[in-house]
Amino acid sequence: MLEFMKQRATLRQYSEKPVSEELLNELLEIACRASNTGNMQLYSIVVTRDAAGKQALAPAHFNQPQVTNAPVVLTFCADLNRYTKWCLQRDAHPGFDNIQSLAYAAIDAVIASQAFCTAAEANGLGICYLGTTTYNADKIIDVLQLPTLVMPIVTISLGYPAAEPSPCERLPLAAILHQEHYHDYSSDDIDKLFFEKENLPANKHYVEINNKQTLAQVFTDIRYTKKDNEFFSETFIETLKKQGFLKLV
Repeated sequence: MLEFMKQRATLRQYSEKPVSEELLNELLEIACRASNTGNMQLYSIVVTRDAAGKQALAPAHFNQPQVTNAPVVLTFCADLNRYTKWCLQRDAHPGFDNIQSLAYAAIDAVIASQAFCTAAEANGLGICYLGTTTYNADKIIDVLQLPTLVMPIVTISLGYPAAEPSPCERLPLAAILHQEHYHDYSSDDIDKLFFEKENLPANKHYVEINNKQTLAQVFTDIRYTKKDNEFFSETFIETLKKQGFLKLV
């Protein structure tokens, strides 16, 4: 099992084989057994199978093909709505309309999504994590009709592989692991830890076709620009206000 998990790969091309309702529900049951804050399970999962529903979600994910080509798309949401309603109906006074509550609900949603993904891959399915969910959370909220105190956090596309995907490169464990306390990186550390990533033929080609000098420039100048990050930060803050997590000043 450990070796299998070390070889995992992101799947973006799906076969037409359907994911059975029975298997999907079993995987969701497993996801809902994951650890969470205070045993409150402050998340909800919206399952999208309908082609029209996936088509409606696609623009929020910049029309990545795996949104419409996957048999199933799952949106994991931080959900303080359900718990707030339960508290109010039991003569309790909830205080979940704030960033701290959103933080632990978002963590709950991410933990549940990872448990789901691990179980799915162990059962022959493939997944793709869509990092675009919080970019256009406002659009996803409209499509999925999410009420206040519910925020989309993670989207996963799911299906059977059309072809065996190749594992993506990862930084060495030494780049991630800190013993006892955080050890900051020297210039030599950075050169050593990113050496293999920067010298992969695919990444060198990536730099070339984007007319850049370094791989880092592809990320700062094209993929995750300061301008875009600031724009989507502003959009996210406005969406948090709309969903009830930030009180208007």
